Amino acid sequence: MHLLLTDRLTCPRCGPAFGLVLRADRLVERRALEGGLGCPNCRDVYPVAAGAGDLRPPPRGELDPVTLPEPDDEELLKAQALLGITEGPGEVVLAGSAARFAPGLARRVTGMEMVALHTAVLGWEEEEGVSRLVAGGVLPFFDRGLRGVLMEGEGDRKALREGARVLGAGHRMVVLDAPPGVAETLMGAGLTVQLDTDGVVVARR
Repeated sequence: MHLLLTDRLTCPRCGPAFGLVLRADRLVERRALEGGLGCPNCRDVYPVAAGAGDLRPPPRGELDPVTLPEPDDEELLKAQALLGITEGPGEVVLAGSAARFAPGLARRVTGMEMVALHTAVLGWEEEEGVSRLVAGGVLPFFDRGLRGVLMEGEGDRKALREGARVLGAGHRMVVLDAPPGVAETLMGAGLTVQLDTDGVVVARR
């Protein structure tokens, strides 16, 4: 997990008004590999182990190992073009199964941190440009602070509104394999829909 990402993180229990404070027990080249993320409000400490942050509320039980399919070059190129990202700095969150795009996009976009949010990331190796998180039903970030949001197959209104909430001004939220109703939900969350065709929705703040 990149050190600068911790400035974007908020407590998933207390909400986006409460940022988290990093206690880094092991820090290598500006990446936190071991430690904790503490909330000054509820006093909970979310563990960071092997570079991944576990922001699930307690009790935090063991997670079954899962894997995600790797996207091919064509899929990566399409995702990058839809997000409209060419270089950093900044952070893009890839939530749910869209986390599978994080390693490939990190290699393509210099200086941009790809934040992969899925239980599968706990089994990944730490690598440059990819920060790994596990969380509950909210995106643990401050409002309007990210340079992009990518989701895949997501139709849950709460999850879509969360994506819209964390998206920064002038940037894009992309939903691949979007079910019906996604565009309407994003418009209701204050975004402008730029594309809604063939199961792809692109919206901009």
